[in-house]
Amino acid sequence: MSDTPLVLVPGLLCTQTLFAPQVAALAGRAVMIADHRSDATLEAIADRLLDAAPERFALAGLSMGGYVAMAAMRKAPHRVTRLMLLDTAARPDTPEQTQNRRRQMALADAGRFDQILPALFPLFVHENREGDAALKAICARMAEDVGPDAFIRQQEAILARPDARPKLGEIACPTTIVVGEGDRLTPPDRAREMHDLIPGSRLEVIADAGHLPTLETPDAITRVMRDWLA
Repeated sequence: MSDTPLVLVPGLLCTQTLFAPQVAALAGRAVMIADHRSDATLEAIADRLLDAAPERFALAGLSMGGYVAMAAMRKAPHRVTRLMLLDTAARPDTPEQTQNRRRQMALADAGRFDQILPALFPLFVHENREGDAALKAICARMAEDVGPDAFIRQQEAILARPDARPKLGEIACPTTIVVGEGDRLTPPDRAREMHDLIPGSRLEVIADAGHLPTLETPDAITRVMRDWLA
């Protein structure tokens, strides 16, 4: 499995930069970053991913990327050799989360997109990193690259996602579930729920990490990813 191509799906407001430390560490492996900005439904994003991906591949998605990965698994499980779900959830949003998403979409639509990341950044990272200026700058650049139009499409796709839990028991490939122990957006109990539902899955709780462990604790995620790919 050492040469299996790898498809990575970033999260909301994130770009390929989200996985930059891991891609650099896995130099020599074919890596594709899925396009999660062009479509307004998870099904369309998953179709685009499957159309562009190799015939067989390992698949990893973080947050919104996890929703896309689960959609791709529902469509073409035979093509995925192994699955990694990072800082994501299988259950739909709570009413409060839905309300927050619609409020953010309204801000973006009203030309106030620049107000969104400052509000979200404290939730993206471990509480000990809320003052991390370098990490905040990376997140700001990713958000700027995504832009308001794609952000609204992403939120539309997330809002319409199904409850993925009923299908998790059908996942048969080796699966690793990863969560930052300080993730406040998709906390560890969401990861444990998926772990309980996916037969034979492995759960990794990452110390000192929040919702973006690939950037917060890159070495720890690279180790987990190497083990998963091996």
